Amino acid sequence: MSLAFPLALLLLPLPLLMRLLPPAAAQGGLRVPPHVFAAMAPQRGRRGGLLLPALAWAALVLALAGPQVDRSSGMLPASGRDIVLAIDLSGSMLKQDFQLDGQPVSRLQAVKRTAASFVAARQGDRIGLVIFGDRAYFAQPLTFDVASVARAIDEAQVGISGRATAISDGLGLAMKRLAASDAPSRVIVLMSDGVDTSGKVRARDAARLAARHGIRIHSVALGPDDLETRPGARDAVDIRTLRELAQTSGGATFRVRRTEDLRAMAAALDRLEPNPAERPPMRYWQSLWAWPGALGLLALVLIGWRRG
Repeated sequence: MSLAFPLALLLLPLPLLMRLLPPAAAQGGLRVPPHVFAAMAPQRGRRGGLLLPALAWAALVLALAGPQVDRSSGMLPASGRDIVLAIDLSGSMLKQDFQLDGQPVSRLQAVKRTAASFVAARQGDRIGLVIFGDRAYFAQPLTFDVASVARAIDEAQVGISGRATAISDGLGLAMKRLAASDAPSRVIVLMSDGVDTSGKVRARDAARLAARHGIRIHSVALGPDDLETRPGARDAVDIRTLRELAQTSGGATFRVRRTEDLRAMAAALDRLEPNPAERPPMRYWQSLWAWPGALGLLALVLIGWRRG
């Protein structure tokens, strides 16, 4: 245990020093005989009468000094990677053409399950989450707290960012955050099942900008249909653009038609070479001032009760 403000302990002898000061000069007034004072004085012992005030003062001074306990963690492993997941929340993500545990589920549900498992295994990475539809939002900033990212993924719903597919906006927002990072490895994992329909900047331009900043984009093309094999298919994914995004930035492309493909994609991403490093310990002090503070207040209450 340590004290946040140890100099506050210098206040402890203050009441004693005040008692040692010479009395103030006598003022003119009515003189009261000493025996009257003796009759009015409390009958309790002198020591007993001073115990509670001394306890109250000592406890309050200790609370002011700020006792605290160091709860810091040790050096924790870190990979040196910053990873931002950019997940498509357009309306087509509600299509139920995936299977989980033998039951049909939507593309979004399958992505949630796989992405949450992927994130949970990323101890040592800083993970962030971008969601995009008509617009792009940061649902979770870069953090070592992978559990909070997994919760944010689970809470994502189609419609909260519009129902279009602004891929380039999602990429731009993820790159803006990663460009300010000094991590040696910076990665965007882009998951989409459609065509860039509402972005203000072309996705290809965003990929070239990512390459200049040393940011790799791994693209995940979701859904059974794509514009290469079925050009006229409704809700088909633009695999060509997603592949170009990955190639331009030095990343990889994953074609995901079934739940098994999602698991294979997550396993492949797990094989990204880490850059071992050590994260400084997280400094956390647990404050204990409330305990002596409560004791001091209790002593003051007892003093008031005895005098009342």
